[in-house]
Amino acid sequence: MSEYFGKEVPKLGFGLMRLPKKGIATDIEQVKKMVDMFIEAGFTYFDTAYVYLGSEAATKKALVDRYPREAYTLASKINASVAPTEKFAKKEFFTSLERTGAGYFDYYLLHAFMDNNYKKYDRFHLWDFVKEQKEKGLVKHFGFSFHAGPKLLDEILTEHPEVDFIQLQLNYADWENPSVTSRANYEVARKHGKSIVVMEPVKGGALAKPGKEVEKLFKQYNPDASAASWAIRFAASLDGIITVLSGMSNIEQMQDNLSYMKDFKPLNDEEQKIIQKAQRILGKSSTVPCTACHYCTEGCPQKIAIPDIFSALNLQLGNGQLDEAKKAYLEATAEGGHASDCIACGQCEGACPQHIAIIDCLKKAAETLE
Repeated sequence: MSEYFGKEVPKLGFGLMRLPKKGIATDIEQVKKMVDMFIEAGFTYFDTAYVYLGSEAATKKALVDRYPREAYTLASKINASVAPTEKFAKKEFFTSLERTGAGYFDYYLLHAFMDNNYKKYDRFHLWDFVKEQKEKGLVKHFGFSFHAGPKLLDEILTEHPEVDFIQLQLNYADWENPSVTSRANYEVARKHGKSIVVMEPVKGGALAKPGKEVEKLFKQYNPDASAASWAIRFAASLDGIITVLSGMSNIEQMQDNLSYMKDFKPLNDEEQKIIQKAQRILGKSSTVPCTACHYCTEGCPQKIAIPDIFSALNLQLGNGQLDEAKKAYLEATAEGGHASDCIACGQCEGACPQHIAIIDCLKKAAETLE
């Protein structure tokens, strides 16, 4: 646990992006149980966003309506990319306040900066808008989440030294990934003296099953530790970390995370060396580095379930499980939206925070799995 902004902040945050489902709806009763487990274990940080479908409403039902406001801290985000006008973008803030019923946000972020969208936040005057909400007491601390390279991050932090914190994708698999530049972005943030909230520590669940070779490496050292625990502890062991978000989707994931984060211990020297071996192994991986954020699917004219298709493809690319991959592909495309339906419009690639060559990967999925 560390102290930030005058408060003790536990090192695990509940990311409310991938909540459990009951059919197509959020399983509110399961979310309530997960919230109860989280708070009872002493954790307080919850993270949602305007664009997380159903998340803010679920936050109200499972958290805000059931706990006193001082019992938790809540983060949400404003997303200019989905806003056609400045007025629409600013309305997102008040919609989020209404959906959550929280009264104010402890942490509020300009959402998902990338090379192709960050200037829109300037054009819509959203920096000044969020600072105004902070002055009114509707925001306690403000920052931004970031999905680009260190040069742009340095420029933004130089222009806006007033930000309280930033949110970065940090995980051991992407530490030297030239598309994600986790290490370089982390070092820029620390150079500017900024505290960090970590997102995608388990890479959208990919590092919960990092492949047989890496899993064997982890199990040889500690047979009882989950692969996900290595990923989250790696991120939480870095200096300057406010908290590490985990997008937990069921009670089992919550139980696992609480088991080792309730009494968090940073990685020791031997564990750090094991992580370095895992990084070397994963550096040779041919899997698609998709985190299942679904930003790519929102504007897809062909309604292709891109993350689900990539998850199926990775069964073959990562472990050679072709039969399992084909079965998963059939499930992912049961309602249409095949990989071969892609018209190469490029919308998905412009929205992807991992900068994946989605069109080429869909072609590979079509060739391999159809």
